[in-house]
Amino acid sequence: MAREQISKIAYKTLQQGKSIAGLAHKELSTRLMNLILPDNNFGNFNIDKNLLINIQNSMDSLREEDWNDAEKNIYPKKLLFDEPWLRYLTQYPKIWLDMPNTWDRRRKQNYKDLPKNIDSENYPKYYLRNFHHQTDGYLSDFSASIYDLQVEILFNGSADSMRRRIIKPLKEGLNNFKNMPKSSLKILDVATGSGRTLKQLRGAFAKEKIIGLDLSGSYLKEASRYISNLEGDLIELIKGNAEELPFEDNSLQGISCVYLFHELPRTVREKVLKEFFRVLEPGGILVLADSIQVNDSPDFIEIMENFHKSFHEPFYSDYIKDDINAKIEETGFNNIKSKSFFMTKVWSAIK
Repeated sequence: MAREQISKIAYKTLQQGKSIAGLAHKELSTRLMNLILPDNNFGNFNIDKNLLINIQNSMDSLREEDWNDAEKNIYPKKLLFDEPWLRYLTQYPKIWLDMPNTWDRRRKQNYKDLPKNIDSENYPKYYLRNFHHQTDGYLSDFSASIYDLQVEILFNGSADSMRRRIIKPLKEGLNNFKNMPKSSLKILDVATGSGRTLKQLRGAFAKEKIIGLDLSGSYLKEASRYISNLEGDLIELIKGNAEELPFEDNSLQGISCVYLFHELPRTVREKVLKEFFRVLEPGGILVLADSIQVNDSPDFIEIMENFHKSFHEPFYSDYIKDDINAKIEETGFNNIKSKSFFMTKVWSAIK
């Protein structure tokens, strides 16, 4: 019991330390960049006391949920402490060196500043932009090399805790196939990015076949480096578009998709949901994780509106008002559930 208490204290201390580090970076970098490159288009975002209390309470609830799921063996406790510190140390100086470019792009509202060597015909038009003023968008090795740490800073160190919220509904849904060998079950992670979600999935699903799909070759290369030493069978990585999944009908048992939908136009979200439905076997489980929305997180509307204004997220304001539950149901899914955890909302549904 004493060991468990010490472990829990260590976990919460780690999470609080990351939160403080994320807040300190944002405060320092904003002050410094406003001195070097004053940005008159964006004022400072002052959070009132009540909102700060709500944020802290929401983060505390997330951490409690994260710890409890590990206690119940939904995933190994080692995932709670799995931080790629060496990787972050190499990424952090790059973030600072790149910051003037990012800030200048934001000031000028230059959203089309992309590498000259890309073949634009290989990507949908909505994808060819600098989402959140990211250098090279999602289309360079440099962008992929700093992405994970940028997300950690954005969410004050809570990104992995929120990603792990997909694991419990995935496990519950895959119970529909408990008569099949685990090694024959296929889980597809769509918009897998640089591999952080894949590592969480492999930690929880040791025997299942895991596949990561992304539209960016650079991010898939980064993912390959990141997951190369994981235990268990090799995770397959595929370059592909979620609008046209390269899989047969009824061929997968599980699909996860983390932080993609808010970067898609509404019509594309609907098309992607239809693709998810097509490739899932009857009884298969779909789990989506993305930003909270207005209807279920009214206390955080101010944050959502500021995110839309401060970052280049052209489809976000529509996303936070979109009825994703209704879209999932219209696609043909049933047993639809949704729940919010800090800044992330998770949906699960069965085909």
